[in-house]
Amino acid sequence: MAIEFTPTQVSLQQLLNRFIQQYQDTHGDFPKVEHDQQWPSDAEMDQVKDGQLTRWQPHIVEQPISFANVEKALDMELHPSIKEYFALAYSDSIEAESEHGKLSLLFAWNEDDFERLQQNIIGHVLMKRRLRQPTSIFFAITDEEDINLVIDNDDGSVWVEPVGLKGSKKLADSLSEFLDSLSLRLQQTT
Repeated sequence: MAIEFTPTQVSLQQLLNRFIQQYQDTHGDFPKVEHDQQWPSDAEMDQVKDGQLTRWQPHIVEQPISFANVEKALDMELHPSIKEYFALAYSDSIEAESEHGKLSLLFAWNEDDFERLQQNIIGHVLMKRRLRQPTSIFFAITDEEDINLVIDNDDGSVWVEPVGLKGSKKLADSLSEFLDSLSLRLQQTT
């Protein structure tokens, strides 16, 4: 039986594939990152010594990553697109551009980073509750200080959100729509 991917997962996989293809077309190789033996990732492609550059590419996670602990801690269900986005792949951040401007898509680099991400999501949701604001979950940062891109937890729409404030501008009705609209910004990492 074939696995059926959601629209968010399809859009994200297409974006990740497009990123690698365009990077290779432009730079003739995979992107590189400095290897840290204390912070390894399945996204790393080479076996190198600590501090050396290793090629990397987004690594699709084979075992489903769960947000059950986050949902239990917050006594709420996260919008499916949030879980689908963060649980699909281990990756370094990816630079892109939307109608709002330049942004970096955030991903977990490894299992420990995924746990840290979950803690940050819990902290973010608790802050939104304290401020009596609608629940949103960050997934990208912008080149503007203190401006994030978030997913509205109620309907899955994508918003520009200043830190500590409610979303100020709706960018897309869904995460898949937003991901499909992005242009990639390729930076050489050598």
